Amino acid sequence: MLKRYIVEIGTGMDLHGGDVTNAAQKAIKDAVSHSCLCGLFDIIGLTDPNQMHVEVKIACPYPERLNHQEVLKAVPFGSTKLEVVGGGLSVRGLHVPELGEGDTIVVAVAALTVYVDVPE
Repeated sequence: MLKRYIVEIGTGMDLHGGDVTNAAQKAIKDAVSHSCLCGLFDIIGLTDPNQMHVEVKIACPYPERLNHQEVLKAVPFGSTKLEVVGGGLSVRGLHVPELGEGDTIVVAVAALTVYVDVPE
């Protein structure tokens, strides 16, 4: 049976070019950087981080532009499932050609929920 152990939130931005995939990857990395799941190993006896199942929910502007496969590459361990919804933020920034196409800043929010399959 899958049991939920943690929900962690992260934010990510693409400051030049409005790349929601880049912003979502940064949001996932931000969420991951806020947690140490040592309790999964020390308390319930997890032996391999790939035993985790990570459900990722991304809220971003222009969800139809998000590259699902690229986004999930930001999750370092386990099996994954992705849900994408509209949200986040889009605002006019500054066009700097060396940093990206366009002048749009996009912000994505990620919620990572970690589950582990444990015997009943």
